[in-house]
Amino acid sequence: MSTEIRFNKAFKNAITIPFDDNSKFIIFSDCHRGDNSFADDFANNRNTYFHALKEYYKNGFTYIELGDGNELWENIHFKSIFEAHKNVFLLLKEFHDDNRLHMVYGNHDLIYNDQQEIKKHYDSWRDPNSGEQVPLMPGLNYHEAILLRHANTGQEIFMAHGHQADWWNHRFWPLSRFMVQVLWRPLQVVGISDPTSPAKNNKELFRVERRIKKWILKNDSMMTITGHTHRPRFPEPDEIPFFNDGSCVFPRSITGIEIEHGTICLVKWYVDTTDQGFLQVVRTVLEGPRKLSDYQR
Repeated sequence: MSTEIRFNKAFKNAITIPFDDNSKFIIFSDCHRGDNSFADDFANNRNTYFHALKEYYKNGFTYIELGDGNELWENIHFKSIFEAHKNVFLLLKEFHDDNRLHMVYGNHDLIYNDQQEIKKHYDSWRDPNSGEQVPLMPGLNYHEAILLRHANTGQEIFMAHGHQADWWNHRFWPLSRFMVQVLWRPLQVVGISDPTSPAKNNKELFRVERRIKKWILKNDSMMTITGHTHRPRFPEPDEIPFFNDGSCVFPRSITGIEIEHGTICLVKWYVDTTDQGFLQVVRTVLEGPRKLSDYQR
């Protein structure tokens, strides 16, 4: 099955979300939330991510997680991930309760294409205070793709994780997961990376990006946002409208894409120091903002 067929299938099955110039979205992907072990790449950035997400919640943003939110290749059991990052999941619950949460699965959490797996992980959790099972995010859905459609202009923005352009990690993900669990996870602790991941292999990264751009050109240069490769992308209006939100597992920062008041920008959150030597979490704009209409064909 080719990249074109896989992306066409994802586009056909995408959930459509209407929006307008008053809408506000923050898009993160590739959090790879783990169990807080030495192999948990998310652990170093969890405070930065948590602070950023709190700010977005307070300011009325809708959160879109564009795949690989949970690291379910290295970790067999979701419970260990939940216990390690409980504050994050309880904040995601607040977005869910306000109908401001949309989840997309990637190759590392592809098991969420099964509603029973979602139900098993997210329906309830044991409250340590009461000792009873209480609702977490009942009714949560994961999707392969999302299509934002502007209520006034009709402009569409397609979002998918991007593993659809990575035939090995799409077609043979059970084998990849097995190899990560038994081989690459132990080696990652001593600094050896998985060469099959496009995030760790530039040759594969460029190959995946070429396939996505080819699909975009065949689909009337549709504005497209992905993750998967961990490489942020923010094109100029006269270029192929291929965006990538980066990842939340950079050594000292996280990146994401904001859509707000009819504009789009690429942002970074990181820890910095004040003149007095206090640590603080800082947001900076890397690219944009640009009007969405600049990318309308």
